[in-house]
Amino acid sequence: MTRSLRIALIQMRSGLDPAANRAAATPLLREAAANGARLIATPECTTRLDRDRARLLSAIAEEKDDGEVKAWGRLAAELGVWLLLGSTTVKAADGRGFNRSYFYAPDGAIVARYDKINLFDVQLGGAGETYRESATFAPGDKAVLVEGPAGAKIGLTICYDMRFPPLYQALARAGAELIFVPAAFTRPTGEAHWETLLRARAIETGAYIAAPAQGGVHEDGRGTWGHSVIIDPWGKVIAGLDHDAPGVLMTDLDLEKVSEARGKIPAWQGGGAFSGP
Repeated sequence: MTRSLRIALIQMRSGLDPAANRAAATPLLREAAANGARLIATPECTTRLDRDRARLLSAIAEEKDDGEVKAWGRLAAELGVWLLLGSTTVKAADGRGFNRSYFYAPDGAIVARYDKINLFDVQLGGAGETYRESATFAPGDKAVLVEGPAGAKIGLTICYDMRFPPLYQALARAGAELIFVPAAFTRPTGEAHWETLLRARAIETGAYIAAPAQGGVHEDGRGTWGHSVIIDPWGKVIAGLDHDAPGVLMTDLDLEKVSEARGKIPAWQGGGAFSGP
């Protein structure tokens, strides 16, 4: 029997106000749910995209005190969908934040959390932009696999993680059929590497890759690439946005294609180490 799952990715242009960002995303989520999406995912930094370290850290709270974590759960329950909040920032014990994904069930309960493991510390050449995420964020320390709708085994990653194949290899060995990569990819690296890296992760894991993205020029002045995309287990782009504007990307996944791809290229047969939730 075919295992089919309709998913939707929400492309956003988040600013500094979490409530305003949620308000902007809500009509897109409603559109996706109305068109039959059972699982909806948003980008990295959904609730707030702010490269001003001091301002960001002064605004965040611990998870138990974070109103947005609760509000997105209520939204999942209202729509009756599985919802991946691509990431928000919650306070860590050392004064930095965690760049954390939340995966909600249709009743609004949090069924998984993932803290971004690989942090983006780069100088984009010459007069290019400098990013040092480790000054703002504490890294996560474990891979996360969760069961979602249609019994799908879902791996959670965030943005820069995509440059680190061992994480995806661990998820594949653990049985991941769909791996999310919510992102706020820079424009220079997006144009050069975005689709190529995501297709590579799909090919090597034999899993679907779904990457909801931030896009455009944001309130804090940062520019992101957009071009949200869904790639099948053979590395083919099956749905994608060709722009950086807010929008909805939807498609149906045939989860049986995962075993078909892995049967043709049996790289993941056998066991493998995996640090689970």
